[in-house]
Amino acid sequence: MAPRLRIPPELLTATRSYATTSRRIPIPPPFPVTRSCPEPTCPCAEMPKGLEIDHAQNLNGTMAGYAQQVLISTGQSDWRSRIEEDGVDERWGMLGRGLKGMVGRGGKFSDPYNNILITNSSFPTSQASSSSNSKRASALLFPSFKYLPNIPLDEESLSRFVQAYLLPRTPHPAHDILPKEERDAMKRVQALESTFPDAADIRHSPTILICGHGHRDKRCGIMGPLLRAEFRRVLRGKGFSVAGDEGNGDGAVVDKVGHANVGVISHIGGHKYAGNVIVYLPPEHRFSGEEPGTLAGKGIWYGRIEPRHVEGIVQETILHGRVISDHFRGGIAPDGKILRL
Repeated sequence: MAPRLRIPPELLTATRSYATTSRRIPIPPPFPVTRSCPEPTCPCAEMPKGLEIDHAQNLNGTMAGYAQQVLISTGQSDWRSRIEEDGVDERWGMLGRGLKGMVGRGGKFSDPYNNILITNSSFPTSQASSSSNSKRASALLFPSFKYLPNIPLDEESLSRFVQAYLLPRTPHPAHDILPKEERDAMKRVQALESTFPDAADIRHSPTILICGHGHRDKRCGIMGPLLRAEFRRVLRGKGFSVAGDEGNGDGAVVDKVGHANVGVISHIGGHKYAGNVIVYLPPEHRFSGEEPGTLAGKGIWYGRIEPRHVEGIVQETILHGRVISDHFRGGIAPDGKILRL
């Protein structure tokens, strides 16, 4: 039998120490970070009692990955548990079902490496779309930061919409085994954007989204409207004009310096972390009146947000471009890369 190799204890200790040390090498976050949300400087709404919120799990990484979020304009603040079953006679319902049928499982543009998050929002349908005799609907796209007020709902037009805005510019390497013709059919066709002449870029106005899907989970149904009102109040106090209320004339999506769009949205996952908030900061958003910062063009997901945190989010993230790590669930970059701490 070969003699057993004996490692000197001091060498073994040194090796373990090195391994332990190497695991603890800090990796700088990909954006400016502040640990905790600052305490509010003025009275805010009361946190509802009795909600079962998970305060134990680390939130970082609890956001599901996606390539693009489609926000369908519905003009209402709650929907059936399964949004594809809602709005049967509404144009926005037709848009949701049509897109899910094309990019969802079994659809002709289904791609497990190009997850499209289809979400209803409280933003109203554009006036031109709602008054049109033809069937059209409105939607926003993030992190493309696009607003499409008039999307035709026939199958051919929806197919063009998916090809123009929702397919990846380059298919995932896992598809390299496919014939070239099939791979090409999976790529975005940017030339088709010209067939949607009303499409507009959102370059300046931050968009704040709060899950308020009460028919899916009561925690979000309670927190959504409460946080929307608080964001509107705080943003106005910071000098922003605000849009996002349905049915009152100031709900239309607007893009201009000093303006914010605030809306309630349907299920995005993580009810137990309510309130759930997404902050999309457009490419030319100015932080504290300066040049665009590291967060420009990105979307930041927050969880366990209470009314007392709203002022801190506005101050730290929207005004100063810093992520609050205690509430950070994940994020998305302009190229679709998922952000983690």
